[in-house]
Amino acid sequence: MILMFYMSFIMILISCILMIISFIISKKSLLDREKCSAFECGFDPKCLARIPFSLHFFLITMIFLIFDVEIALIFPIVPIFMMVNFLIWYKISFFFICILLIGLYHEWNQNMLNWSN
Repeated sequence: MILMFYMSFIMILISCILMIISFIISKKSLLDREKCSAFECGFDPKCLARIPFSLHFFLITMIFLIFDVEIALIFPIVPIFMMVNFLIWYKISFFFICILLIGLYHEWNQNMLNWSN
C-alpha cells in the first residue's frame, strides 16, 4: 500500500515538474496582436469572422434530433410483439407513444414548429 502511495506521488511530482518546465520554456505571448486576431491569410479581416445564426433554426434542429432518437426507439417495438405478453407490450407501447404525443403537443403549443415568427 505504501509503495502505491510513493509511486503515485512520484508520478504526480514528475508531471507537475514537466508542466512547469513547459510553461517556462514556451514563448507564447498572450498580448500578441497577430495571434489574437482572426486568421485570414495574414491579412486583416474585412468583415466579422462570426456569422450570426438564427436561434429558431437551432431549436428546430434540436427538436428534430430528439424526435429522430425517439423514432429509433420505436422501431424495436414491432419485432418484440411476438416475444412478450400482449398486455405488457400494449401498456409499454401506449405509454411511450403518449409521452411522444405530449411532447409534440407541448412544442406545438409553444409555437416551436412554426418556421415564420
